[in-house]
Amino acid sequence: ELALYRQDGITLHLGVPVTGLDRARREVVTSAGRHGYDKLVLATGSYPFVPPIAGAEGDACLVYRTLDDLDAIRAAAGNARRGVVVGGGLLGLEAANALKSLGLEAHVVEFAPRLMPVQLDDAGGAALKARIEALGVGVHLSRATQNITAGSEYRYRMNFAGAAGAESEFLETDLIVFSAGIRPQDALARDAGLALGPRGGVAIDSQCLTSDPDIHAIGECAAWNGGIFGLVAPGYRMARGVAMQLCGEEAEPFTGADMSTKLKLLGVDVGSIGDAHGAQTGARSYRYIDEATSSYRRLVVSADGKTALGAVLVGDNSYYDTLLQYVQNGIALPADPAALILPAGEAAPALGVDALPAAATICSCHNVSKGAICEAIDGGCSDLAGIKACTRAATGCGGCAALLKQVFEHELTARGVTVDKSLCEHFAHTRQELYHFVRVEGIETFEELLARHGRRPGGSGAQAHGVGCDICKPAVGSILASCWNRPIMEPSLVPLQDTNDTFMANMQKNGTYSVVPRIPGGEITPEGLIAIGQVAQKYDLYTKITGGQRIDLFGAELHELPDIWGELIAAGFETGHAYGKSTRTVKSCVGSTWCRYGVQDSVAMALRIEHRYKGLRSPHKLKFAVSGCTRECAEAQSKDVGVIATDKGWNLYVAGNGGMRPRHAELFATDLDDETLIRTIDRFLMFYIRTADKLQRTSVWRESLEGGLDYLKAVVLDDSLGLGAELEAQMQLVVDRYECEWANAIGDPEKLRRFRTFVNERGGDPDIRFVRERGQRRPARSHELKLIPVKEEVV
Repeated sequence: ELALYRQDGITLHLGVPVTGLDRARREVVTSAGRHGYDKLVLATGSYPFVPPIAGAEGDACLVYRTLDDLDAIRAAAGNARRGVVVGGGLLGLEAANALKSLGLEAHVVEFAPRLMPVQLDDAGGAALKARIEALGVGVHLSRATQNITAGSEYRYRMNFAGAAGAESEFLETDLIVFSAGIRPQDALARDAGLALGPRGGVAIDSQCLTSDPDIHAIGECAAWNGGIFGLVAPGYRMARGVAMQLCGEEAEPFTGADMSTKLKLLGVDVGSIGDAHGAQTGARSYRYIDEATSSYRRLVVSADGKTALGAVLVGDNSYYDTLLQYVQNGIALPADPAALILPAGEAAPALGVDALPAAATICSCHNVSKGAICEAIDGGCSDLAGIKACTRAATGCGGCAALLKQVFEHELTARGVTVDKSLCEHFAHTRQELYHFVRVEGIETFEELLARHGRRPGGSGAQAHGVGCDICKPAVGSILASCWNRPIMEPSLVPLQDTNDTFMANMQKNGTYSVVPRIPGGEITPEGLIAIGQVAQKYDLYTKITGGQRIDLFGAELHELPDIWGELIAAGFETGHAYGKSTRTVKSCVGSTWCRYGVQDSVAMALRIEHRYKGLRSPHKLKFAVSGCTRECAEAQSKDVGVIATDKGWNLYVAGNGGMRPRHAELFATDLDDETLIRTIDRFLMFYIRTADKLQRTSVWRESLEGGLDYLKAVVLDDSLGLGAELEAQMQLVVDRYECEWANAIGDPEKLRRFRTFVNERGGDPDIRFVRERGQRRPARSHELKLIPVKEEVV
């Protein structure tokens, strides 16, 4: 912020390079003159390292560091088909993601035998490789680029050391991005005769002083104990310490930094904590490996098994904050340390914030402890914004925001302060409280709920309500749908929905929509398959079979949706609710009908479950599965509701999910007959809908329940709260009121008026362009647009 540099006593020089240091005269030499100093701080940073590879010059040499670098990459990608990143570290993988986002086929070449070799061990690197390859990025390990020459199919050929010329020992590409690490900008220090580290960088002591007592160095140009720190948190610590010294205050010595990191690379969670490689003498490790989902967790503990030394996480960073606190604060491990990395349901209870000592680091970017947060609260900070402003916690990378909120709310409660858990500025209530109002008072519209229980920001009372926001509208819309199951296209509900719910189809990246007809249990007749094929062929839709046993039809324009729905409905299909926070799919195997291992008719049960819950709206999407035997072909133990056949009936699993944060479902009840199974699922789902927070999956909701699984069993199975009959009646109301939302829309001319791309034009959007690939059309990428003519039929 330039305003900071306009203060008295500060002079800012922009665009003026420093050409030297005159230590004898204590002057900084620039292209515009000299400037004297009493104390000097070097913060010259680092530059990207490009290996000395023959041919890596000119247009072939791109780096990923500054905004200008990004502009150069974008320009080079304009006429490219394939891009390669040299370096499989943190920035290298992000660079690969950038190339993918530009529409290029992306590859990563890494000299080491694994990705992120500094942060991950071999098994963690293998899990990350599998996940990144599944995203369509090529990974080439243990490859040293010998030289770069002209390619035959692409612009460049990268020849790898080894069997030169062999088919498998080169990779052709149109552009190359080097992300092979950083080197400290130490030229000024070298020319001035300052001592350097063994691998470069300005050598500093624990006070960040160089070999000249009047010159400090901080950040990526500084080498402490011979090492360079490439993260922001150590740089902040150095800067803070030097600033205190310059102000005449005593500063804590810099003695290195925790290099633990939590990242999301190409959408994949990766975490590294402390001694991730188990290098300490006598260290032992616990490992959890899930090859099916390429998930990996490793916990490194001391030789006596009492303290945690480090951890590696790939695929799920929800364990990160807890493990970091165990490592940083020497918290005593549970009797079975492996429980800290096991899936939910088998793991140790989460570490509560009350167990953290005052010295526990909450924000590593700004080195903010739990004690500092408590002091800020005692000093008068009464909201999160105030805590952030006072301590700077969660204003760096933001990764500690959730933990900061937990500590803040816990400490307020401990001081007898009521914590405001308002849904938003329009409702001073939680989602659970709003659900209660809707049910008890029979409220069926957002306007009525807002009038009775809402407020205008800054006002109060029934007459001071506002108009709602993007937080409360979808949450209330979900509550109303869960309670009363009115058609989503009703005029009172439409303003509450996002784009997907409004048009009952999923919007894709080019502005078109995908259509997913319901195929209960994955069972479909040949006539049904033919009908879907005919619709897809008629409207030239991209078709794909999903992981939930559905057929997804992509590329429909807004004005085409009613016609597509009409033809599907005529063929016996209905909406698959793929656009809503609702029941999505019920996956099944073929069960005892066909399979020689099946012990129950899983298809029939899947059909019954799907037809019962197909209209159910909930705080988050719901996925089900039914397996005909314990071989588990339908993968029921990764679903919100999973059913597995036994020779005596059905075993019920609940609160699992796949996706970004996978969770194993927990065994809830065993050997249930058909009716008891349905009754139990009714109660479980309605209790979840009644008590969950907005956008909270069943797994997260289950983990937040006081009393855990035993409490949930008591409520649902033993009816400890006396709610069983009421929950079943609520579910029956939803079931009885079900109607296909597609059919409801196309039967109402007023609702059909919404399905127009332009108010004064009945056709489609001429700017939507497609290309053919593998026999189907897909959205054109940015570099392909200039090759595609505008549709001839559009004037």
